[in-house]
Order: sequence, then structure tokens, then C-alpha cells
Amino acid sequence: MDEPIKQELVECLAAFVSTHKKQRIEQVLEARTRYLTVVLEDVFQPHNASAVLRSCECFGVQDVYVIEDRNAYTVNADVDQGASKWLDLARYGAAQGGAPACFAALKDRGYRLVAATPHRDESRLDDLDVEEPLAILLGTEEQGLSDHALEAADSYLRVPMYGFTESFNISVCAALILRELTGRMRRASVAWELSEAEKRDLRLRWYRKIVRGSALIEERFLSARNSAQGSAGKNR
Repeated sequence: MDEPIKQELVECLAAFVSTHKKQRIEQVLEARTRYLTVVLEDVFQPHNASAVLRSCECFGVQDVYVIEDRNAYTVNADVDQGASKWLDLARYGAAQGGAPACFAALKDRGYRLVAATPHRDESRLDDLDVEEPLAILLGTEEQGLSDHALEAADSYLRVPMYGFTESFNISVCAALILRELTGRMRRASVAWELSEAEKRDLRLRWYRKIVRGSALIEERFLSARNSAQGSAGKNR
């Protein structure tokens, strides 16, 4: 679908969206980012993984990459609370090339891979530089990140802890990291915002989700548009 048609369709569906919801969507779009993203590697606990998605949505992180080399990820609706429907989830199982393909795709998109692990002291959360796009790698509760993920990482991140326990719960760890980095990112002189084209595409997708019967409305809109263009062509 070309850009003019997308914009016309946005305007068509907007007629079925309340003023309050449109204002809320615009507020969320202004705070959304792809500058920072999260990678979940083989996280098999639906409760914790879904809590991470909820934190990503709350902090404005649009994209989450899910590696499923060993464990398939299932959204827990009670924990997720609908957060995942507003996000872009990129899944990398065996058919998509798994972890190697995921890491390669992220690096091609200009991300620095940052492995969150309590076993490396190279960088504390307070010291992590946000001057370039970051992909935060999070592993399973018991095993943490795989050796492959640690080798692929460009740098490492440790969340400061002062008790006997070795590590935070993954969902707590993700929330702490996102709270710190999204705040610092927004205060930095970096281009963290979505482009106007990205905002429009998300606006269209979100309108489709909240407008009842949006598929039928869209079908009728495109049919009427094509008919009008056909009539205009005949009259020339």
C-alpha cells in the first residue's frame, strides 16, 4: 500500500475513533521509540516474559525481539494486560535462523548489543552510554544468557545489587534498566523519536485494532476509492 493511500485510510478510520482516544494515541506516539529495544533469549516463564512486555510498552519501547531456540514464548494475558497488541514482536525460532539471525539483524540496523548479566563488571547501569541505539539482551532466570549471546554482545551491563541474592527477577531487571535508559535517552541529544512515516504506520495499525469492523470499513473504502479512480480515468 503506497503512502497516500495509507494516509487516506488513516483519515477514514479516524472518523470512527473518539477524540479522547485519538489524543491518547498521539501522546503515546510522541513518546514511542525504536532507539532502544529489548531481546528475550529463550525465556520460558510466561509470567515473567509477559511482565517484560508490559514494562516495554509502559516505557515506550516499540520493538521486542524474542529468540526461541530452546523455548517457545507464550504471552500470559493476565500479566500482559494487552500490552503486546501495541508492540512489534519479532520472533526468531529455528525457521527464522534463531539467535544468530536475530543478532545479525540487530547489528545491521545499527544497534549495539548489550548483554545484561551479573557476571561481568565492564559496565554498570549508571555508566552505560546512550549515544547510539541499544539492544538490551536478557536471558532465562536460572541460566541467564547463552554463551553465544555473550560472545555476540558488544558490551555488558550489570544492575547494581547490594544483597546476598545473585540477580534480580528478569521482569524486575528489565523494568530497572528501561526506567534508567529511557529517561536518560530522552534527556540526551539523540534522535530517539519515531519518524513521521513510522508514526503514521503505527497510527493506522492501532486504529485498525480499536475500530470495530475496521476490516470491512477498509474494504469499502478501497472499493469506493478504486471505483472513483476508474470513473475519473474514463472521463478523461
